Amino acid sequence: MGNTPMNSFEAMDLEQKIIEAIRTCYDPEIPVNIYELGLIYEIKVEPHGVANVKMTLTAPNCPAAQSLPIEVETKVGSIEGVTDASVEVVWDPPWEPSMMSEAAKLQLNMF
Repeated sequence: MGNTPMNSFEAMDLEQKIIEAIRTCYDPEIPVNIYELGLIYEIKVEPHGVANVKMTLTAPNCPAAQSLPIEVETKVGSIEGVTDASVEVVWDPPWEPSMMSEAAKLQLNMF
């Protein structure tokens, strides 16, 4: 892709690849990927392939507070077409179980 800005279809395709990569990241205490847990608040792909991810954690003292954002940044940054990746951990709004997908709730027997 080089320095050529991508069109909206390329950006949407890249966003889908980012979601797929994030679905391989798991909170070590919960057997559901962090995308289905609702920990990813925003994925933005800029025209030159820069990916910005806003995410949260289940709790500020989560054991994965140090490793999970780094894992997301590494996996997103390794996707072809992503020129740079940044992950911002935010606490607003606070995560709550209602943010989980239906699939996650079913997997955790929370229905």
